[in-house]
Amino acid sequence: MTKTVHLAVYDTLADWEAGHAVAHIRNGNFQREPGSHTVVTVGASLEPITTMGGMRVLPDLTLDQLAPGDSAMLILPGADLWDMGGNTEFAAKAAEFLDAGVPVAAICGATAGLARAGLLDDRDHTSAAPQYLEMQEGYGGAKCYVEELAVTCGDLITAGPTGQVEFAREIFGRLGLYTPEVLDAWYRLFAKSDASAFEVLMAASGHE
Repeated sequence: MTKTVHLAVYDTLADWEAGHAVAHIRNGNFQREPGSHTVVTVGASLEPITTMGGMRVLPDLTLDQLAPGDSAMLILPGADLWDMGGNTEFAAKAAEFLDAGVPVAAICGATAGLARAGLLDDRDHTSAAPQYLEMQEGYGGAKCYVEELAVTCGDLITAGPTGQVEFAREIFGRLGLYTPEVLDAWYRLFAKSDASAFEVLMAASGHE
């Protein structure tokens, strides 16, 4: 059965932050089981949203229709709205997911929203910088801050604004999309332009 990864969409969404993750979940290339996962967008309503790059996205379903048991993961990209104190309903849904043991992946501004909701207080995490999270009212997780581009702690994945490829890698690893060898090669190719990794990926696709 195909598993569904839900991508949260809202005005001012940072187009690029979940781009690697969403594209490679959908295309099935190099995966253990191509087609095992799909991506569905979820918005606060079914009204179109406009991303930071000016693209209009029509949500597939509304947040109140989304239950953790129907999802393999909730991905929360950054957006200006997070920095304006918005998207609280998405932070609340993230709490619901984590309580149910369903993974949540948050990058950049979305980490601030989770910080304000107290979801980072007892989980290892990262973000743009420690000072960025310390500015968020309700944040008490400074002791759990990790200086990495992306961090996985149980069911929570967090990343800073320059860690889009690392964010995708952690998502793929948590979903089990690739074998460890292929995941390493994917990261070496897209993060470090390591040409030798291409051979591993071609072999995984049956194009040796």
